Amino acid sequence: MATNERFMAVPPVAVWDVLADAGTYGDWIVGSKRVRAADPAWPAPGSRFHHTVGVGPLSLDDHTESLEADPPSLLRLRAKARPLGTAQVTLELAPTEGGTFVRMTENPDGLASVLGINPLVHLLTMVRNAASLRRLEQLVKGRPTG
Repeated sequence: MATNERFMAVPPVAVWDVLADAGTYGDWIVGSKRVRAADPAWPAPGSRFHHTVGVGPLSLDDHTESLEADPPSLLRLRAKARPLGTAQVTLELAPTEGGTFVRMTENPDGLASVLGINPLVHLLTMVRNAASLRRLEQLVKGRPTG
């Protein structure tokens, strides 16, 4: 399990607004190239967005599904990049003095769950997710408010 935490000097609803916009995931998730389509009900549990992930010319098309949504404090997802694997990703938003404390936890699941015990995979996931949270913050701060 890889867990990253970041303080963002914005209210939780500002972070939630970006998480609730499926089209933004291609901009802030490291390794995501683009979002191809999204269910209109996103991020309601059971809704999905369809994405392309990859590096350079290599890419895979798959989807991410919302497992649980409690605005503006919790979003739990199952991200898929098959045949490479799937993972449960939990984003927790907690209001704090001057902003929001964001915790992102990623657990490989399904056939990829054995990767979770590999220290190198764990480290690479933490580095990727730290960069993703930095991008998320930049995206949130760049959006108009109100």
